[in-house]
Amino acid sequence: RDKKFYYTRVLLGSALAWARASAKCLNFNSMLILLPVCRNLLSFLRGTCSCCRRTMRKQLDHNLTFHKLVAYAIALFTAVHIIAHLCNFEWYNDSQQAADGSLSSILSDLHQDEESNKWLNPIHSNSTTPAYVTFTTIPGLTGVIITVALILMVTSSMEFIRRSYFEVFWYTHHLFIIYFAGLVIHGIAGLVRGQTAESLNKHNPEHCAQDPTHWGGNNKHSHCEEPEFGSIPAESWQWVLAPILLYVFERVLRFWRSQQRVVVTKVVVHPSKVLELQMHKKGFSMEVGQYIFINSPSVSRLEWHPFTLTSAPEEDFFSVHIRAVGDWTENLIDTFQQQKPKTPRIEVDGPFGTASEDVFQYEVAMLVGAGIGVTPFASVLKSIWYKFQHADQRLKTKKAGQAAFNFDKDTDVVTGLKQKTSFGRPRWSNEFSAVATAHPRSVVGVFLCGPQALAKSLQKCCHQYSSLDPRKVKFYFNKENF
Repeated sequence: RDKKFYYTRVLLGSALAWARASAKCLNFNSMLILLPVCRNLLSFLRGTCSCCRRTMRKQLDHNLTFHKLVAYAIALFTAVHIIAHLCNFEWYNDSQQAADGSLSSILSDLHQDEESNKWLNPIHSNSTTPAYVTFTTIPGLTGVIITVALILMVTSSMEFIRRSYFEVFWYTHHLFIIYFAGLVIHGIAGLVRGQTAESLNKHNPEHCAQDPTHWGGNNKHSHCEEPEFGSIPAESWQWVLAPILLYVFERVLRFWRSQQRVVVTKVVVHPSKVLELQMHKKGFSMEVGQYIFINSPSVSRLEWHPFTLTSAPEEDFFSVHIRAVGDWTENLIDTFQQQKPKTPRIEVDGPFGTASEDVFQYEVAMLVGAGIGVTPFASVLKSIWYKFQHADQRLKTKKAGQAAFNFDKDTDVVTGLKQKTSFGRPRWSNEFSAVATAHPRSVVGVFLCGPQALAKSLQKCCHQYSSLDPRKVKFYFNKENF
């Protein structure tokens, strides 16, 4: 055990360990929380990991899941830290009010009347309440601010709020700036103190604690002067400095890139309020399945929303399809429908990588899109067509399969196309069984852009129909996350 906290443990007991352990865990998780949202870093790692095993690259696709898990850990350890410090304040208060000559009472009375800042108990008198200390000290006040910011960020990140009121989620999430500022300041002039190194040389607590009445001037031992205490150096900034600098660099890079001029070359309003934007930007380069962030200053100067690219890398433009699902998207579509002489300005940040980039690494690929989730696969299918036209030898996918329904007619009864439409929910067990039978020795990539419920069904089928024999069929599940 650390000797400098010997007397602190006398006052606080096990609550000290809970407070310090949870603080260490908070620092560690706060170091990790920003890394999964450094999208340029993830795209860079995805590119450098292209020669690595597929399972290693797939871990990058779980960045948001990891981000959420770290956030939950921060919330948990914050609760533990708060409860531990509430207990600490209670023990501090009891020690200050005690007048029984016990060791804790003597420690609480040390240096209380001095201005040397060598005290151990932050509650200096019986009239000082824990609430007063909480709202009049740097650690107490920053702790309250950090907790409020964290509560707002966590509650506004719930699926219902994020889907239905994205603006609330977007703006509230930027309280992370206050969170990190408060975290860095929180440890300055800490209320939980330890014995100073100089005092330890003159006062060995394990020896001197046996006879506290003879400390100082009345000391009959040679090494038992009155102990002196000081604040513990702040540590949080050491944990979070590097991630903060990395994130600042990320934001500067994204801001610089977003300021480059974007030309909207074509606007198409499709049925069901779906807006297609075809754009051109100097130096823009993309891969299939990637996504971009779009901002329209005429709608909101601060809001950026992610959209999957629906164009192919082989085309001389890039495009997105935007469905009206909230205030921002509805306002954007209305802005382009107003037929103003001047096209509304669009700013673009990206592109960023996703799981769909690996689609051409598989000989067999199953593409599953639900609703507007079909957009990333439009890019994939276009690119396959272009690669076949140019006989691209790097394409591992050898055959673009077509489903066959309504066998009694040559064309689909609804669309008039040769590609037939299947009504109702697919029977995934039949689909996976058919693919496994047709490709008994292939590695099959299953790619989804759709709801979580569908993801669970497909992931279950991937495990169910994958053979334990490495020489036989294996299904790998990939889901879009942004």
